[in-house]
Amino acid sequence: MLALNFYSPLFIDQLKRGRKTATIRLGNKSGKYQRSQVVWVTVGSRHSRREKIFSAVIDEVEVKRLSELSPRDIERDNPEFRRVEETRDFLEKIYDRPIEEDAIVTVVHFSQIIEPGLTGYGTVPSPN
Repeated sequence: MLALNFYSPLFIDQLKRGRKTATIRLGNKSGKYQRSQVVWVTVGSRHSRREKIFSAVIDEVEVKRLSELSPRDIERDNPEFRRVEETRDFLEKIYDRPIEEDAIVTVVHFSQIIEPGLTGYGTVPSPN
């Protein structure tokens, strides 16, 4: 099974609360991620243990230039950001290199799959 992995533990809360429902990846990832695909959403560093947050279905995969990102794309990826420049700066930190505004990115929109015994966004129902 494929995973949508997030390196920063800062995203765990946003993911669990349903505030982060997309990821913006550098390059054309349409060959890797496809609509209706089921993936694990995980958090952890490369080549180390990762925490599965939940299973998700990919709702949409859009390939576009960084400069073409909509405010909605940006907010779904990071609710704290509003502008392309903020997203570009963040991607430069993640990928550790300069990124031009005409760079190709892939926006992967996803929705959590509610599994039996869970009430939503990774929480277990209270016994009371």
